[in-house]
Amino acid sequence: MKVVIIGVGLIGGSFAKDVKKVHPEAEIIGVDKSEAHLDEALQLQIIDKKGDYQDLETADLVYVSIPVNVLVSELPKILDTVGDETVVMDAGSTKRLICEQVADHPKRRNFMACHPIAGTEFSGPTAALEGLYAGKTMIICEVEKTAFKLQEPALAIFQEIGMRIRYMNPEAHDKHIAYVSHLSHISSFMLGKTVIEKEKNERDIFDMAGSGFESTVRLAKSSPDMWTPIFEQNKDNVVETLEEYIENLTRFKQLIVDNDFENVHQEMSNTNKIKQILKGIPLTKK
Repeated sequence: MKVVIIGVGLIGGSFAKDVKKVHPEAEIIGVDKSEAHLDEALQLQIIDKKGDYQDLETADLVYVSIPVNVLVSELPKILDTVGDETVVMDAGSTKRLICEQVADHPKRRNFMACHPIAGTEFSGPTAALEGLYAGKTMIICEVEKTAFKLQEPALAIFQEIGMRIRYMNPEAHDKHIAYVSHLSHISSFMLGKTVIEKEKNERDIFDMAGSGFESTVRLAKSSPDMWTPIFEQNKDNVVETLEEYIENLTRFKQLIVDNDFENVHQEMSNTNKIKQILKGIPLTKK
């Protein structure tokens, strides 16, 4: 099996590691705009060799893990190049614009729109983790537009590396992911910003920061190069979630101002129900 990974960072590199674990005979070829990333990926044995778009024509599987703004422009070029028996999968955190971009492409049947709900706050080949995908959900959009014979090997790989499969339309995906992922990252970035601006003495921050602060702000270490385009592509949904979040913060602030700590307690008690929703979701740390 010939697998081409376009973007050999955390997500692409981890996918390469997991594929290699279940298919040790697979040839993993890396494509990346950063020569340093390719060198690291080779040194870490994430990929077997460097490649380019010429390798796409004979690939069995192409996994594209690059920032979504670049993905929108590169995906048509990738589909232009792949062979008729090649399945192309992406890992983009937005889906509507990406699916629209290739809706009329002659090789739309070769594309499977995917989003793995997996990752850490780290980036680059050194962040790649074997087992990152195990037990995680792979969201697939518009699966009916992918040729059935090409769906089969892609779905088999996902199942072999231990993923759960969930089907969703692109609009629903972008709306829901704005709440459970995009808003989380914005909250983390802004919490970090607030503390940095307030605490001018960085030593005080490090000395007083406990596990609660660390876990809440860890996403602020994520790559702005990756997340800015995500917020741009999913702007409408992100703004809607932010408005609801700000409204809840404002209400909670007013309860404290009014010394209404009975309702402060009630608000937190009601929110404790989220423990049952999140039960069983593992936290990935590096």
